[in-house]
Amino acid sequence: MFSNYLIGLREGLEASLVVCILIAYLVKTDRRDALKPIWTGIGVALALALGFGCALEFGSQELTFEAQEALGGSLSILAVGLVTWMVFWMRRTARHLKAELHGKLDAALQMGTGALVATAFLAVGREGLETALFVWASVRAAGDGSPRPLVGVGLGIATAVVLGWLFYRGALRINLARFFTWTGGMLVVVAAGVLAYGVHDLQEADWVPGLTDKAFDISGTIPPDSWYGTLLKGVFNFQPDPTVLQVTVWLLYLIPTLALFLAPVGFASGKGKVKEPDEQGSRPSKAPQS
Repeated sequence: MFSNYLIGLREGLEASLVVCILIAYLVKTDRRDALKPIWTGIGVALALALGFGCALEFGSQELTFEAQEALGGSLSILAVGLVTWMVFWMRRTARHLKAELHGKLDAALQMGTGALVATAFLAVGREGLETALFVWASVRAAGDGSPRPLVGVGLGIATAVVLGWLFYRGALRINLARFFTWTGGMLVVVAAGVLAYGVHDLQEADWVPGLTDKAFDISGTIPPDSWYGTLLKGVFNFQPDPTVLQVTVWLLYLIPTLALFLAPVGFASGKGKVKEPDEQGSRPSKAPQS
């Protein structure tokens, strides 16, 4: 449940910050007339994300077992790729996010209502689709049939909405650099478990060999139905009897990805270390040169 709460919180707060930046800019520039198209675009993006999640869940139920495992494994790997790209992208571009969104909004204001709807839709829709895919893969990996993963996601998103509102009202100061670093690191750990489970799905679909080659089996020490086995499964997607390939993929993903993400040097395209965003994620004093 915690890992799904983290997904909802992290992804939800990113979307909330985008919404806050768009709305605050329109209010401060006295363009409240443009708020309705922005909310329309946000609503369409949320509906699309929900529809995508429902299509994944109910569409997969009509497939054979092998097809379900192949689809689940493939989409789990895709979800891990998207989330990995997202955490690195957010760390690299967080300090420019406000300026970038303001620029797009200025252009949309000149182009009219349709452009405003599209701007809000694209800004929020990407986060929504990524969240739907990764949540579906994570819930599938939990595999206990309980509603706890979805409850965790819902609580995470609700927390993100409240934090976003407080942030917009100026009642809360968030160190965005630290927040995205810590939650990004934890998401990399969660993604490693989802990736290993996705590989296991492909092995069960007979797309990848090695299903019977177990790396170890500690089911007797950590029973999957025990409270601590359930906790490890829910947080880290831990499996007491993984295959050799699962463990190999988990290590090959987790170690280099986490090392790169937590490296002290920023991921800038230019010279030296990237300056972290300030606590309000405000516009840098000097705009980046094009």
